[in-house]
Amino acid sequence: MNFKSIKHSRVLFLCAVATLFSLAAFGQSSEVEKAFSAAESKGFSGVLLLAVDGKVVFEEATGFQYYEQKVPLLPTDVFEMASVSKQFTAMMVMMCAEKGLLNYNDYADKYLDIPYKGITIKELLSHTNGLPDYQAVMDRHWDKSKVADNEDILEYLRKYHPPMLSMPSEKYEYSNTAYVFLASIVEKVTGRDFIELSREWIFKPLGMNNTDIRTLEEKAMVSNFAAGHLKDKKGDYVNANKFHDSDYTVWLGNRKGPGRISSTAHDLLLWDQALYNGTLVSDKTLKSAFSPQALNDCTLSQYGYGWDLSQDEYFGKIVSHTGDNPGYKTLIMRFIDQNKTLILLNNNYHEANNQLIESAVESLKNW
Repeated sequence: MNFKSIKHSRVLFLCAVATLFSLAAFGQSSEVEKAFSAAESKGFSGVLLLAVDGKVVFEEATGFQYYEQKVPLLPTDVFEMASVSKQFTAMMVMMCAEKGLLNYNDYADKYLDIPYKGITIKELLSHTNGLPDYQAVMDRHWDKSKVADNEDILEYLRKYHPPMLSMPSEKYEYSNTAYVFLASIVEKVTGRDFIELSREWIFKPLGMNNTDIRTLEEKAMVSNFAAGHLKDKKGDYVNANKFHDSDYTVWLGNRKGPGRISSTAHDLLLWDQALYNGTLVSDKTLKSAFSPQALNDCTLSQYGYGWDLSQDEYFGKIVSHTGDNPGYKTLIMRFIDQNKTLILLNNNYHEANNQLIESAVESLKNW
């Protein structure tokens, strides 16, 4: 066979391989498209984004930004992140640690005037601290015509001093209180406002131009903000702020740390990819953030610093976090051994959420 024949055969082979990969990708896209269409037919409202090596392989939006005005939802719309915010708070703490401003084994009461002693920053990060729920105290005693911030929360914990739920490192127990403490510690060691510093250290450097910690007034000024929705007594979706259960988002509207970040799917992908390249903190620090935490009985808690941890036979290491606010369900799932990403933002708290996640994960297996 002469050189021209060999070259021609190679070209044909490469074209065939490219076609096979294209068909495989189409097949995966087709499967997740079916799952998304099924969720859409059930009334799901939200955005699903799948990425491989930082490149979007699937992205769809359905539903409404505002149901009552029938404003269509777009992939670029801004959603409330709820507890997905905790990974950003944890990152701020990690950045402070790398700057030598604090140590993970420091006790929280070294920095804060609180009635709870012997709790380390590491135990705050990993929800192994045993702290009581600040929201229950504020719900019972706070004047809800006012908007509380972190210092108000700390003051009421000092004043009413609800008891610890468990000893530090005795067990994992999800703690919003801990993340209020963490944001306040960041402010203490830096002498800066947590929101301003989040913009300066994370959002702006990563180009997360649609991401911020916004007040209610600031959210109202964002033209592409997707409101959370719940069903009223007639079964119609209405703005979740109309429900009494949503009131806490107003009277606790100035809290920092456990929630309140709003963002887009694309901005979350920028964040996801930045965690691979050492832009914010070292690989050694991230490895600690993605490691289980030892409890007093020598068992391991599968929560790192702002991340739920799991291991899968196919994907390997998975780090993820969900968010749950009135009308919202959010998820970022990072398959870090394969650099695959699943981001799901839902603004009508829909029951199709879980099935769509399962289908999306299955489709990522073959992408």
